[in-house]
Amino acid sequence: MKRAAATVLACVLLLCITACGDGTEPVVSKQNEGIRLEVVTTFAGNDGNSALYRENYQSWEAQTGHTVVDMSATSDDTFKMRVATDFETGSEPDVLFFFTGEDASAFIKAGKVVPIEEIREVYPEYAANHDDNLMPVSMVDGKNYAIPVNGYWEALFVNRRVLKASGVGEPGADYTWEQFLLDCGQIQESGYTPIAAALGDIPNYWWEFAIFNHTGQDMHLQIPSSVEDVAGQAWVAGLQDIKTLYELGYFPKNTNSARDEESLNMFLEGKAAFLLDGSWRINGIVQGCQSDPNDPATLDEEQLANFAVTYVPGTAKRSATDIIGGMSMGYYITRRAWENPEKRDAAVDFITWMTSDEVVEAFAAHTSNTLKRQSEINTEDFNSLQKEAVAMLEGATSRTGALQDVFSGECRTPTFAGLPEIVSGMLDAGEAVEEGLRIYHALHVR
Repeated sequence: MKRAAATVLACVLLLCITACGDGTEPVVSKQNEGIRLEVVTTFAGNDGNSALYRENYQSWEAQTGHTVVDMSATSDDTFKMRVATDFETGSEPDVLFFFTGEDASAFIKAGKVVPIEEIREVYPEYAANHDDNLMPVSMVDGKNYAIPVNGYWEALFVNRRVLKASGVGEPGADYTWEQFLLDCGQIQESGYTPIAAALGDIPNYWWEFAIFNHTGQDMHLQIPSSVEDVAGQAWVAGLQDIKTLYELGYFPKNTNSARDEESLNMFLEGKAAFLLDGSWRINGIVQGCQSDPNDPATLDEEQLANFAVTYVPGTAKRSATDIIGGMSMGYYITRRAWENPEKRDAAVDFITWMTSDEVVEAFAAHTSNTLKRQSEINTEDFNSLQKEAVAMLEGATSRTGALQDVFSGECRTPTFAGLPEIVSGMLDAGEAVEEGLRIYHALHVR
């Protein structure tokens, strides 16, 4: 199956298959006499691969006679807290598609998931089609626990129609923060919102790149010893940059209370020029250019051509072409399923199916994967936005992992949940960083 064809098929199936997008009600797609496997993933809501996920797990059900109890939900801090609570209370699922960074450390330390090396003692061919050296390792013990299906990248999406109406040129590989500020001012004067963002809902990407602009790739994943050291001051400076954007009115007026869906719609409807997001956003933008979001044949190519993806404005510390990207999620087998004789085989078989070469190549599309068999991306059937994404990646000078993956959970609360207060002047950025670091170091006392 060609990757592009799989992506198109995913869109076709989007509403044809019922799924749980908010994590409140589990979806059991079919009843049979096989094993009922409880599965939690982030393939829900606006995730571009959610339909592709359902297509493939339903194919597995049809092939095996087993049933997937799908309890997937949109990936956010609420979801992460839910997963953590499930493990703490013994309510974890059988299979989990989840983050591989610090967010996973607690349940790995507790022995609640099974390392791949242990699984291979019973199933030697488990994940044999993946390169262990490419797969993410645990921050706890350096072992492989999760099998990825796709990598990710974060970049700047652009509404060309808004830029043209504002007399602003399209950003490129040499885009600087200074030019970005000038462009935002010109866009604002033209009656548009420069940046679509919901800082009170999903502050992740602006938090990440604002800090990255002051740390650079050599220091970005370094957790400061204190707010006073070089890295700590870089974090404060990054948050101050977001505050500056807010004070200049470059975010939506309701950015501190809006939901992420609202900011996305502003961008799609031509009310905002820039959207900082990730590779998963491409399918959502494409669907927004279809008269029927569930029928790729209704894609308006001319409308899609109004959207581009490019580099986030850089600084002296970070070139625009230094991007955030990598492998940050994968499939885990929980100890609960592993020690259940009835569910062990089913869990292994399910993940083997969902991480096969063909499935991974469909999921990875315009990102990256950990397969031993690395096929060249066939862009022949790609739409214009997918092709631009491939070109953007080819021009990247470096890829650095996400800081939020190593500084996560409660540690981030002061600067994530507290960002609306920081930008509105109710909370000092330095105090917020200091509190987050205090929590982090208290949790990581050796």
